Amino acid sequence: MSDLSSAFGLAIGLIAGADPALARIVLLSLQVSVTAVAIGALAGLPLGALLAVARFPGRRAVIVVLNALMGLPPVVAGLVIYLILSRSGPLGSLGLLFSPTAMVIAQAVLVAPILAALSRQVLEALWEEYAEQLRSFGAGTLRSVPTLLWDGRLALSTVLLAGFGRASAEVGAVIIVGGNIDGFTRVMTTAIALETSKGDLPLALALGLVLMAIVLAVNALAQALRAAAERQAA
Repeated sequence: MSDLSSAFGLAIGLIAGADPALARIVLLSLQVSVTAVAIGALAGLPLGALLAVARFPGRRAVIVVLNALMGLPPVVAGLVIYLILSRSGPLGSLGLLFSPTAMVIAQAVLVAPILAALSRQVLEALWEEYAEQLRSFGAGTLRSVPTLLWDGRLALSTVLLAGFGRASAEVGAVIIVGGNIDGFTRVMTTAIALETSKGDLPLALALGLVLMAIVLAVNALAQALRAAAERQAA
């Protein structure tokens, strides 16, 4: 118990003193996750909006696939991206493997289906409310997509935060394509796993506390945005 208390005290000291190694890992984690969510949003949100308003053969199958991809095992996604970016893969000449860029790609692949599926659910309800009005203005399917994305921006903010929470907690895919290289591709989740296995509990606990604080802050912000969206709808 005394060892655990000592480790916890040292972890608090690392956080309070803004330990350089700790700060470097946290900043890289945020950079990778925010970039991945931004890229995932560029693909996922318009796709979700299009599925919310469009009716075409195979739409239900696309929705089923998207919902299935929400549960895509991270290690499988990491393996596929690894094979694509490896030297013998189709994009091996780019030299992206074991770099932050590869980690961004892995997280974006995992996050994009989540953003698409959740945004479709949000915007489908909005479409049912505004469909007649938009049609009366002569807005077709494609022209309705940006309108829905703008009108549902508050609700979609919670979707983006959910995607960020998923990305920031990822470990399986990023360790496969990033390699967990100290000072280059080591992020919070992979560092926690490594430091725990090495027995360096203070750094692992410090990173765990920071990660939990980020998750709590993201959830609190999501709740506030959800409440604001509900007040706006009322």
